[in-house]
Amino acid sequence: MSGLKILDCTLRDGGLTNNFFFEDSFVKDLYRTNVEAGVAYMEMGYRASKDLFKESDFGKWKFCDEEALREIVGENPTGMKLSVMADVGRTNYERDILPKKESVLDMIRIATYSRTIDEAIDAVEFCHSLGYETTVNIMAISNDDPKTVARALEKLAASSVDVIYLVDSFGSFYPHQAAALARQYVDIAFPAGKQVGIHAHNNQQLAFANTIEGMRNGASMLDVTVNGLGRGAGNCSAELLVGYLMGQGVSCREEPLIRFIEKHMLALKEAGVVWGYDIPYLLTGQRNQHPSKAIEFIRECRTQYTDFLRELAL
Repeated sequence: MSGLKILDCTLRDGGLTNNFFFEDSFVKDLYRTNVEAGVAYMEMGYRASKDLFKESDFGKWKFCDEEALREIVGENPTGMKLSVMADVGRTNYERDILPKKESVLDMIRIATYSRTIDEAIDAVEFCHSLGYETTVNIMAISNDDPKTVARALEKLAASSVDVIYLVDSFGSFYPHQAAALARQYVDIAFPAGKQVGIHAHNNQQLAFANTIEGMRNGASMLDVTVNGLGRGAGNCSAELLVGYLMGQGVSCREEPLIRFIEKHMLALKEAGVVWGYDIPYLLTGQRNQHPSKAIEFIRECRTQYTDFLRELAL
């Protein structure tokens, strides 16, 4: 299991639950926790365009200005690397991505759909020219036919990207599907010298299982969030994966994560932040649908699950 890297995206995916309004104490403790736990990369949030998103509507981790980053990590005198996500169409790369020598960031993660893969590759080449590591996370591939996925992977294999991500956006995959897709990604990525990553959602309570299957079939960059904090049903829980990897002899520590959950995640839940497995997310995941309808259902405090099931069929 050499070469495995854990990437924590608690602030980025978790920020979708509270519009990125995290207290600095939360972020500083998460940073220290990840260092202690042996996390290789910490995603600090998005680098979103302020032309498209109103600053007053979001916390600072929607934008990850350099000043805000340095208030938390200083010069980052640790072995853990830092990243942000920059969505195609939602980031002004030439204005908002500084040269690496001027930034505490190490990696830019580029989120795209298969239909915008060419724009993602342009962003990759630009970010590489500035000195960054890069990933491309192809979203919603459960809606793509195999030929579309293969074409996107082949284009990425010919680019400068470092890591190509398998993303289960809707939490719709089963472990055998995650395994088969990971093999497809690896078969195209590895000959070109690329790594493969996996980012799973927990709509069917399979994010952990799918992450393990991805890893067993060649994915080496493994995305997690502490306590599964993330949009809708959330993600593969860091404490689950770290506990598993410790049992496999990987150098990482679970106790800092448990301590962080005790200190911060219970408080988030008490404050009314909602995430995690629930029946509406199960139903959208089973039907390979975006969880937006389920999020709205839960926000309205509805419990008519049978009605919701029928609504999804309309």
